[in-house]
Amino acid sequence: MENVIRINDAVNGFAWGTFGLSLLLGTGLICTLATGFFQIRHIRHWFSMTFGVMRDSGRIINDAGALSQYRAFCTALCATIGTGNIAGVSTAICLGGPGAVLWMWIAAFFGMMVKYAENVLGLYYRRRNSEGAWSGGPMYYLEDGLGSMKNCKWLGKLLGVLFCVFTALASFGIGNMGQINKITLNFESAFLSDVDFGMFMGAPKVNWLIGLVLMITAAVIILGGFRRLAAVSEKLIPFMSVAYILGCLIMILFHVRELPAIFGSIFRFAMGPAAIRGGVAGTAVQVAFNTIKNGCKRGVFSNEAGLGSSVMVHSNSCAREPVRQGLWGIAEVFLDTFVICTMTALVVLGSGAIDLETGLVNEGVNDATLVARAFGEVLGKPGEWFVVMSITLFAFTTVLGWSYYGAKVMEYLLGVTCGRIYRFVFIVLIVFGAVMESNLAWDISDTFNGLMMIPNLIGVVVHIPLLIRLTGNYTGRRIRGKDVTPMLSYDPDIQREAEAAVAKGMD
Repeated sequence: MENVIRINDAVNGFAWGTFGLSLLLGTGLICTLATGFFQIRHIRHWFSMTFGVMRDSGRIINDAGALSQYRAFCTALCATIGTGNIAGVSTAICLGGPGAVLWMWIAAFFGMMVKYAENVLGLYYRRRNSEGAWSGGPMYYLEDGLGSMKNCKWLGKLLGVLFCVFTALASFGIGNMGQINKITLNFESAFLSDVDFGMFMGAPKVNWLIGLVLMITAAVIILGGFRRLAAVSEKLIPFMSVAYILGCLIMILFHVRELPAIFGSIFRFAMGPAAIRGGVAGTAVQVAFNTIKNGCKRGVFSNEAGLGSSVMVHSNSCAREPVRQGLWGIAEVFLDTFVICTMTALVVLGSGAIDLETGLVNEGVNDATLVARAFGEVLGKPGEWFVVMSITLFAFTTVLGWSYYGAKVMEYLLGVTCGRIYRFVFIVLIVFGAVMESNLAWDISDTFNGLMMIPNLIGVVVHIPLLIRLTGNYTGRRIRGKDVTPMLSYDPDIQREAEAAVAKGMD
């Protein structure tokens, strides 16, 4: 076990260390420069074409085998908005200080274009599976994109397979058992801490009960197919997002006078508290790196930009324009990080648990319960219950979203039938997530999460020239009104079909 832990720590340090984070931020910077700072220059366009059409044309479906763009967006957010938006943000601040929030924003700013690029490539290289449904994701733009380049066929296929293997393994841990374990522990401590139901097979009976309830609930949704999952997402995501944002706004209003000091600490400690206080040079550099690492890592953990996961859902959209769906990727990161994570950060920094003068965590602070405690100090027990229920919903929707990711990569590796078998295995493991005690499963799945990022980002970087052409083609036609042939798919048959649909305004 010690060897397993040591190996995992080494691989995790590679995936989430200097190399991984440099690759992530570097890819985001390249995508931003290549598209001419698209997220800023065309902010009015992407905002109006995403948030502006949520209740009308965003729901129009013109493809019997696809979801509306709005439903695809909500289903992707199902897995994106999770415990990282609450517990992850408080952990980043406790480990990296207030300055971690700034690096979370920086990672998200560049992450907007990474997720944009993922979605654009996902739609451009998507294909129909044996059942007529769309299938897309990093494995396809690695195999069909990178693999089509000279002497790279084997490399594209290898990286596509590795991405799928890492995703499948991560889905069982960070996308399933880790989330269920978080729900169980929070629910038990908030509502059942004084109740003793006894033990069964080495675990509290109440944990088994919670696990069974969650397993049955998830089974009803997951086994109902992708459309049922999308329908549930469409109802849950707006409700839980708005409810959490309103709750955070109430907390922020109670500490509104501290906002200048809060934002001041975020920028002042961006390079680490020790660096600001003039500590020993080596220590200062290390603390500064930890600040950057924790801000970026938790930002990615929250919005998943760079992992290549949510593109598998976006590829199921009825949109024919790759860039059109790419705009929803920008909106996804914006809502997840710049809105929801920022709200959590303001609550944490206004709670008094972090000394805004030194940037250090006060003694006795537990990052896992920090947000709940902050709400509880202002709103009492109902405040703590509100956070617990928010974490429960956020974590549960993450489980639903990852069930789809895992099924799609299994479909790529072994076929549609194995994708169905995977869903049953995934559902059964929910119970074990409720009763497991070790953090090792979470740590290992976090490593696989980071390993997913590497082949995906390689796939994005090698397609930068294509991304430039696709973006230029779209902006020329849609924004500048030029009469040019649209670039919609790598496949000539899909290109012709999509071109006809676009010509009729069916997008």
